[in-house]
Formats: sequence, C-alpha cells, structure tokens
Amino acid sequence: MEHRVTIDVRRYSHDDLGHIRQTLLDVHEDAYADRRHEEFVQRFPWFVDHWGGNPGFSCVIAWEESRPVGFSYGAPATPGREWWQGHLDTPPEPTATFSVSELMVRPKWRKTGLGPRLHDALIGGRPEAWAVLTVDTKRPRLQAMYEGWGYRKIGENRPFADSPVYAVMMKSLTGR
Repeated sequence: MEHRVTIDVRRYSHDDLGHIRQTLLDVHEDAYADRRHEEFVQRFPWFVDHWGGNPGFSCVIAWEESRPVGFSYGAPATPGREWWQGHLDTPPEPTATFSVSELMVRPKWRKTGLGPRLHDALIGGRPEAWAVLTVDTKRPRLQAMYEGWGYRKIGENRPFADSPVYAVMMKSLTGR
C-alpha cells in the first residue's frame, strides 16, 4: 500500500513576516541552488523584506508535515505603479491589480501540481480585478505554463540593471 503525504497550504500576511521570513529564504535556497552564484538571485532577502513590508502582503506556504515545500506571495499593486503600466494602450477597467511576485517550489515537488495549487490559493478570492506577474524571457516553458493558467503576455520589462528581461503577464480575476 502506497503512503501518500498530505500537503497543507497555509495563508500568511504582513504581520507574519517575522515568523516566515527564514522559511521563504530556505525554500529559495533549495529552489535556486543551481543559480545561487548570480548576484540578482543573492538579493532575494531584500525582495522578501520589500514585499513583506507591504501592509497588503499575502503569502501561501505549502507544508509537507513540518517541511516547507513551496510558496507564493505578492501584494496589491500601488495605484499608478501597476506592472501593466506602459504596456497597454488603454488601462484596464477597473484598474485594481494584484502583483504575484514569487512562486517557488522545491525541486523534488515540481511537476506535482503544487505550483498551480499555490498560485490559485494566493489569488483565489482576491478583490482585485487583475493579477499580473513577470517571468524571465529565457524561461519559455514557464511562460507557457502561465499562459495555460490564463495569463497573456503584454510586454517586457527589466526592472533592475542586473535582473533578467521579464515578460509581463496579466490575467483577469473577474472572468473578463
């Protein structure tokens, strides 16, 4: 008889950052082990603090018993600074947007359906009309995965001098 392990997805907020910060860093360390030498990858703790410092920060972490195996986080976009700015001829209506900043799964749990489960847990029930995320343009399979989840590419952006060029992708959360 096969023993199936249950994955428990739990939700966290800005107020929980002090308790989950190291968990996020540990999952990132494993997920990016092959790229840990890259300067941009090494700045991940700054990004955790930046996003976690947002009062609207929302995070979901998948746990296999007591071991964190993946997470996703983001926050409502600041009006006027949505990632779709400059990529659409006409702003969407309404403009309220949730920025999905990270979706990370430890290598052993990839291709198990955990990625979409984390994503759906993060954006499910959000009050915003839109979700937006970015994906490295050198990762076409990831872009195709997000397209399969209903996102469409609306442009490209390099937010930092040392960051990859990202495809900016957008999805309706209201069925539009």
